[in-house]
Amino acid sequence: MALRVPKAKLTGLSDDLIKQLGVIPEPLAVTWHNRKVVEGSREFAGKVGAWDSVDESLKSFAHMAVAAQVGCSWCLDVGYFQARNKNLDMAKASQVLRWRESEAFAPLERDVLEYAEAMTNTPPTVTDALSARLLDRLGPAAMIELTAFIAFANFAARNNAALGIESQGFSSACEIPLAARPVNSGVASAV
Repeated sequence: MALRVPKAKLTGLSDDLIKQLGVIPEPLAVTWHNRKVVEGSREFAGKVGAWDSVDESLKSFAHMAVAAQVGCSWCLDVGYFQARNKNLDMAKASQVLRWRESEAFAPLERDVLEYAEAMTNTPPTVTDALSARLLDRLGPAAMIELTAFIAFANFAARNNAALGIESQGFSSACEIPLAARPVNSGVASAV
């Protein structure tokens, strides 16, 4: 797939994300055509990144599950790379694409992954039972944060996928390869 909007010429940019990744992220290069969108998205992303009621690994797994389901290879790629940089469990992170078949995940992690996919479905397929289990384990504040975080992951993943933004190969630096999604999963392939 080719970019559906060409990259903009970036001027006057000093960015911590570029320093962390070593290259200009394609979502930034494409959206640079509209600085208000860039500023608003980055401002909100910064606020989302500061939320701390939910364990970072749960949010990372949820974002990767959303990215895989939507087909955003860029989000999946950078999410896995960032999981490594945050010292999260890479053996688990590598299995997100096949979480149903993997024995790596605890019941709470499975519920979070199921919730991320259920929220991402169109229309959403979140059940009362799943919500009740998560609310019971996480509490109201964390449940609200998780829900908003997954909604933000959908915003980012759907934006990138619609613009044709694909993986930049960040995850190739990870020691543990990202597992492939099972062939019969019924979900779009993100990588």
